[in-house]
Amino acid sequence: QVQLVESGGGLVQAGGSLNLSCTASGRTFSRYAMGWFRQAPGQGREFVGAIHSSGETIYYAEAVKGRFTISRDNLKSTVYLQMNGLKPEDTAVYYCAGRRTAAPAMSEMWFDYWGQGTQVTVSS
Repeated sequence: QVQLVESGGGLVQAGGSLNLSCTASGRTFSRYAMGWFRQAPGQGREFVGAIHSSGETIYYAEAVKGRFTISRDNLKSTVYLQMNGLKPEDTAVYYCAGRRTAAPAMSEMWFDYWGQGTQVTVSS
């Protein structure tokens, strides 16, 4: 069983930046695609981005393209979400997710493991 632990959330002013981290337990991280999702109050969970196990292919949601960057360090079993140019509408609980295959996906139904989430609040 893989456990995912996110960190790095917090309160930031509009236009600011945050860098979220998600560290996985176990020794299989390098074989897994990883993703980031978010859930705003009263809304469903939405896709933010996902990265191939090798880091070669990365997908982003249109809403964050050009502002957010996903990267990973397989030696540290960690995936990152660098968020720049934050907007109030980016306020949500952010979750990282792992998929037991190399290829990334954009739907939560394809992910097998989930972190507990970290709150990101952007003030206007």
